[in-house]
Amino acid sequence: MYNEIYHLSEQLGRALEQKNATVTSAESCTGGGVAQAITAVAGSSGWFNRSFVTYANSAKQEMLGVEVALLEEHGAVSEPVVLAMVKGAARLASADYAVAISGIAGPGGGSADKPVGTVWFAWLSPDRVIARKYHLSGDRNLVREQAVKISLQELLHQVTGCNTV
Repeated sequence: MYNEIYHLSEQLGRALEQKNATVTSAESCTGGGVAQAITAVAGSSGWFNRSFVTYANSAKQEMLGVEVALLEEHGAVSEPVVLAMVKGAARLASADYAVAISGIAGPGGGSADKPVGTVWFAWLSPDRVIARKYHLSGDRNLVREQAVKISLQELLHQVTGCNTV
C-alpha cells in the first residue's frame, strides 16, 4: 500500500502546485501518517507547511480549538469533532485544503456504537466542508493505512474535482 499512498501524495502535490494552494492535516488515529505521506514527496514544503497530531482530547482542544462540550457530548470519534478539527487546522495553518481524521484503530477501544474500525473524516476546500464515516476492517496498522489512503484520495478529489479511485 506504501507505493499507492506515495503515488497519491505525488499527484496531490502536483495538483496543489498547479493551483498555488496549500494543505494541512489534523490527525488522531493516524498519528501523523498523512503528514508523513505528504512529506515523503520531494518539494512538499511548497504546498505543506505544518500539520497537527492531536491524539488526546486535550490536544484537540489546545491545538485546534475543539470545544470541550463537543468532545463530551459526541466523543472524539464523531462528525462534530472532525468538523471542528478540520476547520481549526485550516485556520491555524492558513491552508486552502485540509483533512481531519479521528477513529478507533484497535485492537481495543471500540464499543457497540463505535466498533473498532470506525473512522470519521472531514475535508475542507475553499468552497465546502464535508464529513464522512467509514467502517474499516483489519488490524490496527491496516485501519491506519486505509485511513491515510482515504484521506489522500479525497483531498486529491477536492483539489482536482476528479475521482481518484
